[in-house]
Amino acid sequence: MASSSTLLRRARHLSTATAAAAAATSTTTNATSSATMTISKAKSKLRKEHDTDKALDIYSTVKNNHSTSSPGSTHHAQQITVRRLAKSHRFSDIETLIESHKNDPRITDEHFLSSLIKSYGIAGMFEHALKTYNQMETLKTPRSALSFNALLTASLNSKKFDLAPQLFDEMLERYKFKPDEYSYGILVKSFCDAGKPELGVEKLKELEQKGVRISGVTYTSIIHALYKKGNSTEAERVWDEMVNRGCVVDVAASNVRIMSAVDGDPEIIKGMIEDMSNAGLKPDTISYNYLMTCYCKKGMMDEAKEVYDKLEENCCNPNAATFRTLVYYLCRNERFETGYKVFKQSVAVNKIPDFNTLKYLVSGLAKKSKNKEAKGIIRTMKKKFPPNLLVAWSKLEKELGLASSETEAAK
Repeated sequence: MASSSTLLRRARHLSTATAAAAAATSTTTNATSSATMTISKAKSKLRKEHDTDKALDIYSTVKNNHSTSSPGSTHHAQQITVRRLAKSHRFSDIETLIESHKNDPRITDEHFLSSLIKSYGIAGMFEHALKTYNQMETLKTPRSALSFNALLTASLNSKKFDLAPQLFDEMLERYKFKPDEYSYGILVKSFCDAGKPELGVEKLKELEQKGVRISGVTYTSIIHALYKKGNSTEAERVWDEMVNRGCVVDVAASNVRIMSAVDGDPEIIKGMIEDMSNAGLKPDTISYNYLMTCYCKKGMMDEAKEVYDKLEENCCNPNAATFRTLVYYLCRNERFETGYKVFKQSVAVNKIPDFNTLKYLVSGLAKKSKNKEAKGIIRTMKKKFPPNLLVAWSKLEKELGLASSETEAAK
């Protein structure tokens, strides 16, 4: 972990062009990287880099070159970096990083400040997000529904679902601004995320009486929560209401319906996907993931693997959930060699399943005397992730007798 003095130096480096120039001259490598790395390349490197110190260094180049980058791209890079830090529980580092941005001249831009609030939310640091929101007058940042929506989103990302209704009452009274339809959409989603979709349905009626336009996204949140709660009858009623009100039924809404059928007959999901295509919608990776999962749950692993193999043919790319689900069920069906091939494909596209999935693969390979492959997985994880994220891997390696003499000597 970096020392506090190092973090402070990074904060200053991120905050001002002068500090950036001084730091750039400190090493030839950093100077070259800062001068040549585009925002696109930086984001690509951040997605692949799991070492938090290296991620911070990459992000510093994004900040140094912010004048040539779009605000959205810069914010995206910031979120990736914050996620890396949060995964390593480096919350003081997150605070140092985000607080340094308050010295940036762009802090008077509400979009810029809202990105800081959202980043605190991603890290689960809601109190810091709220503090930043309440500092807007001091920072001379104008206030509207934009920053309020960022605060509401931060409460949901921090799993503080019950706070959203409270924020609606308190902040609107304190700061006298008007929420927009997105604000109400987030409020409804807070009820759904809290497992109380019936309150979301009640809120819809209230919004209708107020003349607030209800988007398809808001309806989809409720339908999704109702299906998850097992109330398919009410979910279908809300679906019909959404359609009758002229809301656009998009891919996301269709996928929620497909999700509700994942424990049933795979042919039903195939029919739903065909219906999407006939309606002019393009089924996406999530659509096919549900079909693949349905096959997996039925033990139809050849069919599940075929869905995976045809993703590219269907103009889709596998995501992290694709690899996690397929590897897990391949292991449950003791198809460890196939699971290992899928694992290697996940590494190639930087969508590696988590430890709780891969431990079954490593254990299964070791059980089948495929020690070379099992060790290969552990070796890959050690190359990809910093030591603080490898404790469980080291324990498993030792339990399975896969630790090399060099590994034991290094302890």
